[in-house]
Amino acid sequence: MTGAVASGLPSWVPSPERIASANVTALSRHIEQRYRVRLGDYAHLHRFSLDHMGPFWDCVWDFGQVIGERGSGPALVENGSMLHAQWFAGARLNFAENLLRWGGEATAVSFWNESGHRLRMDRGELRAAAARMARALQGMGVLPGDRVAAYMPNIPQAMIGMLGCASIGAVWTICATDLGAEAVVNRFSQIEPVVLVLADGACYGGTVHDARRKGVQIAAALPSVRHVIAVEYLASGEPAPESWSRFASWDDVLAREDASPFPFERFDFSHPLYVLYSSGTTGSPKCFVHGAGGTLLKHIADHVLQFDVRPGDTIFRVTGSGWMLWNSLMSGLACGAAVVLYDGSPTRPVPVVLDIAERERVTLLGLAPPVIEEWMRSGLEPSRTHDLSALRCIAAGGAPLSAETAAWVHTRLKGDVHLVSPSGGTDIISFFVGGHPTAPCYAGQIQAPALGMAIDVFDDDGRPVRGRPGELVCTRPFPSMPLGFWGDIDGTQMHAAYFSTWAGVWRHGDWAETTPQGGFIIHGRSDATLKANGVRIGTAEIYAQLGGISEILECAAVDQRHGPVLRIALFVVLAPGAVLDEALKDRIHRAIASGASPRHVPQVIFEVPELPRTSNGKCSEAAVRAAIHGEPVRNEAALANPRSLAALRRLHTSTAKIQGDCHA
Repeated sequence: MTGAVASGLPSWVPSPERIASANVTALSRHIEQRYRVRLGDYAHLHRFSLDHMGPFWDCVWDFGQVIGERGSGPALVENGSMLHAQWFAGARLNFAENLLRWGGEATAVSFWNESGHRLRMDRGELRAAAARMARALQGMGVLPGDRVAAYMPNIPQAMIGMLGCASIGAVWTICATDLGAEAVVNRFSQIEPVVLVLADGACYGGTVHDARRKGVQIAAALPSVRHVIAVEYLASGEPAPESWSRFASWDDVLAREDASPFPFERFDFSHPLYVLYSSGTTGSPKCFVHGAGGTLLKHIADHVLQFDVRPGDTIFRVTGSGWMLWNSLMSGLACGAAVVLYDGSPTRPVPVVLDIAERERVTLLGLAPPVIEEWMRSGLEPSRTHDLSALRCIAAGGAPLSAETAAWVHTRLKGDVHLVSPSGGTDIISFFVGGHPTAPCYAGQIQAPALGMAIDVFDDDGRPVRGRPGELVCTRPFPSMPLGFWGDIDGTQMHAAYFSTWAGVWRHGDWAETTPQGGFIIHGRSDATLKANGVRIGTAEIYAQLGGISEILECAAVDQRHGPVLRIALFVVLAPGAVLDEALKDRIHRAIASGASPRHVPQVIFEVPELPRTSNGKCSEAAVRAAIHGEPVRNEAALANPRSLAALRRLHTSTAKIQGDCHA
């Protein structure tokens, strides 16, 4: 364990110059002058953002230079509850106009895949392409509020499609091509799109994955679709299905249209912009409807204030198109930053993300902690091998970031980098807790609540708790709350999902803990907490202790019924050549007992070839738990790798097989 982790010392401290030049410092000065208040530090600014929530978001509108008609009404009318809060009544804006407002010939987007660099577009070229797309959609009869659906990887055509869609006030939704046809239809059919955009495939792991057959199946299963556009991105070498040739060509559709500046129509602040989906592993996928104004304002706050993004910066977030980080990445354009897109495996070869970050002079790098863990296992020394001098911030989200992994970043990757571990979700298209560049970082902690977010941790009785885990909650409205679930006219499903536990309080479903430094620790999903051994245990507390065991590539811990009691079962995916022998089991037991507690130690350990993952790449502990008990895995088609369930289900075939440690 490193000194910073063991001693509780900060792993990173911003310089006085960094603090003075930060955007969040400039916002504090703006608020001080405007409202004649005194704000000493981030904690004071955060308190102001809660005590004066409407004026705070008014200042974000101005500070972020939002283009639109502000209107004369208050920024926020709470109407007695989070569910009925109204934001910026009377305001009108166009989301795409705000993302495309930066002129000149500076780079807007740079695209890479596993073959290398593929495309660079400047701001004028991107604006022209979006204008062509907007006019093409209008020519197809698409009206404001109509849905345009896409089945595409993270490629420039997806960005252009979204911008064209938003330009005319239509609603954009997208699924990545690694999702199966049935799972896509389960999502798209709920919202009845009128236009469908299909890519012919994607890159991953050194292989071109042909998606044309799945695309044809999806199109045939959606009777609402009036027009299908096919994107010829990759040549797989396989013959195309006959129906594919009947679809309109993306290149032809755009070539016919005028590229002159598009006359943006402005819509209400709460006009729908996106439909995103829950993972679907715990039931039918929920369709989250997100508004244009709330998404824009929160994403500006995220990038400009929490990540300190400035005009001319370059943002590279390693994400698939179906993850909400893709939507967040798009909003980087509104801040005057260039955006890097990547289609492919983040670890093939292992340093590919670092290579791109160096070549593109990336200033904000976003990725999942498992990518960093792979760098650690591979013995990389990026501080010696890569020029990352432009890099100011790393956002490692999507899974808990262990203290050891955080310490490695500052000792092996770059000492002077702001390491953020944001935590939020698809349902809020943003994050509740994250970071800011004006205070120290502590390894293993999430730095602070995001501005304007009234975050707390409750015990089972709905009382705030400090120093021990509880439910992460939000007690006040925020702009990026979903407008609702698609089709949930009276809001009953929304209420049941988030507000049924405590009246007027958003229960997010994360098992969290506050720290003495004002930060947070996320121990995992509260519905995945372990209840064996008589104590609720967050699975992340177990996973954090195994990061230093190189033989383990992935792991999942769940409760397993064993006669009349529950026990903790740990499932591990091992590195090539590793063996789950008694020596390795003993190391696992000792690491967990010493780093967490004896109560965290699993009673059984199983080796499996792979673990079930959602389309966003997250391990589905719910699917593991259901499979080992012989229960149906809800919406199995939503998994990216349903074949992984076979080994888990074999563990249920006889009681004898699971009485002790074994191999699946």
